[in-house]
Amino acid sequence: MTLASAALMLFLILDPLGNVPVVLGLLRPLPRERRRAVLVREMLIALGVLMVFLWIGPSVLRLMHLDQQAVSIAGGIILFLIGIRMIFPVPEGIMGELPDGEPFIVPIAVPMVAGPSGMAAVMLLGTEDPAHQLQWSLALLLAWGGTAVILLSSTLLYRLLGMRVLTAVERLMGMLLVAISVQMCLDGIRQYLGAATGS
Repeated sequence: MTLASAALMLFLILDPLGNVPVVLGLLRPLPRERRRAVLVREMLIALGVLMVFLWIGPSVLRLMHLDQQAVSIAGGIILFLIGIRMIFPVPEGIMGELPDGEPFIVPIAVPMVAGPSGMAAVMLLGTEDPAHQLQWSLALLLAWGGTAVILLSSTLLYRLLGMRVLTAVERLMGMLLVAISVQMCLDGIRQYLGAATGS
């Protein structure tokens, strides 16, 4: 996987456009000057969590004796389910019901930005090609940066595009994520069959 494709995959998984309405709803009770500070703090926490999973996650998987193919297939299944929920949303949202009040770590940093799918994806990248950890870190930074810009501009985006356009874009991102997840599963199956047959 290239830097560009890894960054695109992570950007789709972080789903910034899908999170815009939720972020707006969570931050609406706060004073205007407090909203940006809270959002910046939550984004930095999310980046820290994802970096930890990128750098330490593969070691944990090795301790658990999990094969690369199993991680690839499992990651693909998780991304597939997330993509399906983006295309066919449920009333409680992609990550389930969210609490009220000023968020701290939960729910914006975890699980909205640094969710299970994002953690699985960065661990998958680190496990498949550990020699390119710096490249995957850059891909994560690019995806996180794009997500941060969109979420920090959430009020403006919501006003310019409206709920209908944001929903349509989220569903398109879901379709792309489903395609990526299917490819991940196929790659994992191909690697497993190749290892099993010795080819």
